Amino acid sequence: MATNAFRRLDTGRLSTLAVVGAFALLVAFFALAAPSFLTAGNLYNLLVNNVVLLAVVALGMTLVIASGGIDLSVGVSVDMASMVFIMLLAAGYAAPLAVLAGLGAALLVGSLNAALITRLRISPFLATLGVLFIGQSVQRLSTGGGQPIYLVRAEFAPTFDAIARSSLLGVPTPVIVLVLCLAAVYLVLHRTVFGRQVAAIGAKPGVAWYSGIRVPFQLAKVYVGAAFLCGIAGILLSSTVKSYVPMSGNAFLLDAIGATFIGTTISRERRPGVLGTLLGVALLAVVKNGLLLVGWNFYWQQVGIGVLVFLVLAVSFGLHRRD
Repeated sequence: MATNAFRRLDTGRLSTLAVVGAFALLVAFFALAAPSFLTAGNLYNLLVNNVVLLAVVALGMTLVIASGGIDLSVGVSVDMASMVFIMLLAAGYAAPLAVLAGLGAALLVGSLNAALITRLRISPFLATLGVLFIGQSVQRLSTGGGQPIYLVRAEFAPTFDAIARSSLLGVPTPVIVLVLCLAAVYLVLHRTVFGRQVAAIGAKPGVAWYSGIRVPFQLAKVYVGAAFLCGIAGILLSSTVKSYVPMSGNAFLLDAIGATFIGTTISRERRPGVLGTLLGVALLAVVKNGLLLVGWNFYWQQVGIGVLVFLVLAVSFGLHRRD
């Protein structure tokens, strides 16, 4: 028993070292290959425009995957929040009202997912896939076939600019929002009864049901919570680019899934976790940013990300086979 426990602990540490080592090697490589990689301006852009947005979406995906499900509609939650937020600002409404309405639109997406999965008993894959198609159609119908909405300077408000342009003690507001989201999800997932129940549902849903856990109710909270986090990402995205571009949220889907599964490699139980997901996000963001600086186009960036995910997971699976 002691030997097996030691081997599991050793494997967990080796997996963590492998991921952290890959991150360090990537940073060192891009620092040498692209002199501008470690400049203050690029690091700020990497953190605020790459890490923050993907991390907030990936936190929502972490909740869902921890429950044993999948959410293919995270991009729709991002887009619906962004669309409603920008539309209301363009119509002259106050920024706080636009923020609340945008988050409300994201919550509607999560509520629809929850109803399909817990009430109609549709599998998470099919339910969220259907919501993805519906959400894309709603965006096209609402924007005359998918036309972007740009804000002019006259439509800006001090509150709007404060979302993406302000800082507290030198820390940009988007980073503060990310830290708050990280803390909230960490406490919920790792330090509450709800988090333990979500883990039980993800591991053995049948056992969880017979143990007295209200599985449908808890799953509903998972999908609504994930959509809320994606709504926050949508507000931050629109505040940064000062526009809404239909279906732009879909760009986060595969990266969020990849970051979450990369994060499972540092867990002995191979379960999603906040710290692991954050490390996965950092890996993907560094690869994207670094390959862009060395001159690789978008398509080759996707190849690089795919290779990275494959290598990290392959090493992790290889280490866990030792148990």
